[in-house]
Amino acid sequence: QVQLAEFGGGSVQPGGSLRLSCAASGSMSQIYDMGWYRQTPGKQRELVARDSSAVGTTYARDVKGRFTISRDNATNTVYLQMNSLKSEDTAVYQCYAVVQNWNSRVQTFWGQGTQVTVSS
Repeated sequence: QVQLAEFGGGSVQPGGSLRLSCAASGSMSQIYDMGWYRQTPGKQRELVARDSSAVGTTYARDVKGRFTISRDNATNTVYLQMNSLKSEDTAVYQCYAVVQNWNSRVQTFWGQGTQVTVSS
């Protein structure tokens, strides 16, 4: 089994910055993808950023240029640096990891979610 632990959510004023982190632990032979979704009540869950071993990094259109995803393969940790935050970035952010275990089974695991609130 794989666990994802998220850190770094909180409240910030518009224009501010936050950095989220998500560390994967447990039994795994390879991590293919790590990334972040966000969810706001009444809206569809949105893929914010993705770091894929196959295709590199991708971003949602409305965060491109403001958010940066990075991954530390030595610690199985993915980061989301969020700059120039806007009120519309307020959401629960949830990380995920697509993991292959030692029996070659590929599964997606999820973090617990962390609240990001952007408000003056």
